[in-house]
Amino acid sequence: MRQKINVIGYFTMLLLLAAVFFPAYAAGQGAKVFVLEIRGAIGPAAAEFLKSGINKAADARAEALVIELDTPGGLDTSMRSMVRDILGSGVPVVVFVSPAGARAASAGVFITMAAHIAAMSPGTNIGAAHPVAVGGTMDKTMSEKAGNDAAAYLQSIAEQRGRNAVWAEEAVRKSVSITETEALNKKVVDLLSSDLRTLLADIDGKTVKTVSGERRLSTARAEVVRHEGGLRLKLLAFITDPNVAYMLMLLGFYGLFFELSNPGAILPGVVGGISLILAFYAFQTLPVNYAGFMLILLAVGLFILEVKVISHGLLAIGGVVAMTIGSLMLFETPGSVIRLSLWVVLPSVAATALFFIVVVRLVIRAARRQPTTGAEGLIGVEGVAHTDINKDEGMVSLHGELWSAYADERILLGERVVVGSVTGLRLKVRRLTEGNT
Repeated sequence: MRQKINVIGYFTMLLLLAAVFFPAYAAGQGAKVFVLEIRGAIGPAAAEFLKSGINKAADARAEALVIELDTPGGLDTSMRSMVRDILGSGVPVVVFVSPAGARAASAGVFITMAAHIAAMSPGTNIGAAHPVAVGGTMDKTMSEKAGNDAAAYLQSIAEQRGRNAVWAEEAVRKSVSITETEALNKKVVDLLSSDLRTLLADIDGKTVKTVSGERRLSTARAEVVRHEGGLRLKLLAFITDPNVAYMLMLLGFYGLFFELSNPGAILPGVVGGISLILAFYAFQTLPVNYAGFMLILLAVGLFILEVKVISHGLLAIGGVVAMTIGSLMLFETPGSVIRLSLWVVLPSVAATALFFIVVVRLVIRAARRQPTTGAEGLIGVEGVAHTDINKDEGMVSLHGELWSAYADERILLGERVVVGSVTGLRLKVRRLTEGNT
């Protein structure tokens, strides 16, 4: 009897344990964690990518959204948009600065500090969040205002997330940067993890506060879903790359110039128009220095003048100088991560100069060259009167061929003539005299 009671007791205990642990295990098995990578400069494409990731994670009732971050910084407007989306997210957002060698600099500091959970992998760093000028330089007063605004903004984020607000101010005002170990010791981030799966195990069971209320994470056995973004986001990220936008602008100039020089070609005009529209769209989202843009336009004008005006190369040299300086100024700002590569600028300047100075000049010369075939090719050709020629009839010999001809004056047999015009198969000629060709 006692043995029977013990068996019943053990069975009851097992049921109780199952009732306690199985729901948690089942929840962990069915959970999803969305993961997206943000690498490179922060811009409009990154901001829209994050927004779409948060929306997808919310629709899937994901346990969390993990951002694998590696950025040197980027645009202030895009960064603030991303911070707003993270702070307003109902899905817990985890920023993971990884892999080894990655960094969260400048705008990346704000994004990391805004996360519900901030983590770093070994061999990474964070910091240097001082704002820099975009599209030009800032004087002392403007620099101080921008610094105060950025410092207050980052301190507010740090305080909201319970992180080190003192270090946040130093990151802005003194541009300090620290390693992952220092960041953990200074309570800038919450934990260190070697990889994504370790991170999910480390944050399992943690409770975070979102706009939807407190959430207890169950991520250890969660399914990892990588959010790649659609074709539109990939296209946006491609054309808003400064180097791509620059090449689209030049391609647009080439296409429109070629179409205007050769009306009816159609294809160069279509390609040029589309390229310019895409370039101007990209310029709306990038920190364009319009002084640099005007220098590039001036360079194109100087190249065109070099084709039409004899300047002994002075206009071409001026165009090369203007285009090189303008290209370097177009996006380049002190400390900015959005800039043109010299490996793009120098070949582009050389190709543009070659295009206008050599190719376009040859095309214009060919267009101006007198035709040598067909009816137009006969104009100006010299021949000999095969018969007497008057206003009604006559015959001339040209290149060993006999042609029907007429003239406003009487021309005698054997006199030399020159063709003035062609009407059908009849030539209008005139007597060739000394100095008359």
